[in-house]
Amino acid sequence: MPLKQIRFPDAETDLKQSEEMLDTPQTRSPAYRLAYADGDFLCRDELRATRIQLEMMKPELAMLERGITSTVVMFGSARIPEPSKKDNARTKALGDLSNYYDEAREFARLVTERSMRSYGRENVIVTGGGPGIMEAGNRGAAEAGGSSMSLNIVLPHEQVPNSYCSPDLCFNFHYFATRKFHFLLRAKAIAVFPGGYGTLDELFETLTLIQTNRMKKMPILLFGEVFWRRIVNWDALVEIGTVSEKDIELFNFVETGAEGYKILTDWDAANGVGAGPR
Repeated sequence: MPLKQIRFPDAETDLKQSEEMLDTPQTRSPAYRLAYADGDFLCRDELRATRIQLEMMKPELAMLERGITSTVVMFGSARIPEPSKKDNARTKALGDLSNYYDEAREFARLVTERSMRSYGRENVIVTGGGPGIMEAGNRGAAEAGGSSMSLNIVLPHEQVPNSYCSPDLCFNFHYFATRKFHFLLRAKAIAVFPGGYGTLDELFETLTLIQTNRMKKMPILLFGEVFWRRIVNWDALVEIGTVSEKDIELFNFVETGAEGYKILTDWDAANGVGAGPR
């Protein structure tokens, strides 16, 4: 039966009615609050499973309502500035990486232009919603005239939503696990720019899921070969035997947004994946 045909009062109506009740010692008591409107109750340790479920459902329902079927995820450092601000970077090395801000911006623009062929339902850009590379991704999508998704998380710094996040697709998380789930659930490709612990965590988790066949193969684009070869000795991993040679083939090194976009479209063509209506 459609929900609108159910004859019982809905939760919102009861909540409004409860707020309009007479002010008495009983109605002021926390025990009297409706359970779903009681923040103190929902924050109890015993309700952790419920909170995880809510964080799973809220973005999922929003994406279903928007008809979003696939995404292109962008990971990278919050500390890489746009080129015009590279002199303000905390280190010269970070400033020297500022060109990847522009490449991330261009990659997101190209992907979003393609996404708009499907009316914004396929190839939707997803970032962590913060500054740096994340800002560049949301910015490129906005400049293409499309929407992008932002998955923020409560952190003590560097995680305020950037001004290019699409407000109706900007979500905030308490749990890293549910945030990671939504990063990869609809992912059609992963673009990874230079970054720190968070970026490395997201990259290697994705590689592990694909290596162990827990997730289907997809293009994984590592922007900045010099950076990635400097911080990870991929050849040593193969030589030692902790990964196989075919595991190193799970990703591609790229330098520019256009190069990354071509790999994505070539992959789709080779695998019979369309880009949506033209």
